[in-house]
Amino acid sequence: MDFVVVRPSLRPLALATSFSLALAATDLATSPAAAEPTGFPRGKAADLAVMQVSLKDAVPFSWGFQGQTQGAGTPNAIGIGGFLPLSVRANSVLFLDALVNVNLPDIDRSSSIINTEVVGTTLSTSTRLGYRWFNDDRSWWFGLTTGYDSRPMATGQPDTGIAVTNPQTVFFQQLAAGLEAVSDSWSLHAYALVPVGTTNAQLNSVYQGGALETYGLDVGYAITPDIRFSLGYYYQDGDIGTADGSGVLGKLAYRISSGLTLAANLSYDQAFDTRVSADLNYRFGSRGDAAPARPPSAVMQALSAPPGNRDVRVADGVTWNPRGEMASGGVCSDC
Repeated sequence: MDFVVVRPSLRPLALATSFSLALAATDLATSPAAAEPTGFPRGKAADLAVMQVSLKDAVPFSWGFQGQTQGAGTPNAIGIGGFLPLSVRANSVLFLDALVNVNLPDIDRSSSIINTEVVGTTLSTSTRLGYRWFNDDRSWWFGLTTGYDSRPMATGQPDTGIAVTNPQTVFFQQLAAGLEAVSDSWSLHAYALVPVGTTNAQLNSVYQGGALETYGLDVGYAITPDIRFSLGYYYQDGDIGTADGSGVLGKLAYRISSGLTLAANLSYDQAFDTRVSADLNYRFGSRGDAAPARPPSAVMQALSAPPGNRDVRVADGVTWNPRGEMASGGVCSDC
């Protein structure tokens, strides 16, 4: 079995860095206790509560469980993860977020990587080191993240009806980077996923699979304090060439309770077509027996949220047809 080792090429990622933010005005109580301290910006009573919160109390260690259904190049999975503050200062936090997932088989006759079905159970990992900091009035926080993700992938028969032999378990990995900006109403998440090491591998006698280099930008808006919608654009590129191109991703997330979030995702690109998926995330507090205490604002709650875009995305294509002939351009017209 031959492996192609390709060194990834980084592309510039254009980021939208300006937003328009509308804040609804709320009357302050007239009692002396509600008066604004000197030096605080004029605004809502809730703004004062945010300014008075200690980040050491609002950003504790938390851990919990996550699950997801298969999407565009991503598997069915369940796992455990944790958010660990490494250094908490007056207006910033340095943190480590890590998770381990059990990757489950694809839905029968429905490949998550285009043609070949993912089978068996493998363990994937994801780690993010991040730094998040508030602006002066704590109406926005900004973040930088970087990390490493791994994905062993066991394969079986394709959903195309083509008979294959010698299915393989392969291993992919990637480096990741992200930029974040979050307020009570708006959010911006830009990310880059860059495969490293062996980025291409023969999955079986017919199909070859490869990790996708992916660049994306998601813009989100809070419809209510507990319901957030985001719309994103992504560009994907792989060594095989069958999945190269642009796509769009919509996400609707509902915070059921403090620490528990359910989300539905809808994506479209030419390679994967339309994909619908869902994910669930629940984090306990530092004691392990209850969800983290709810801070006074959405922007404060989001400060300890796990970073997104953690999967190594994979797509496959035909490299050899059943007669043993090379398929032109990775597409087998006679199969």
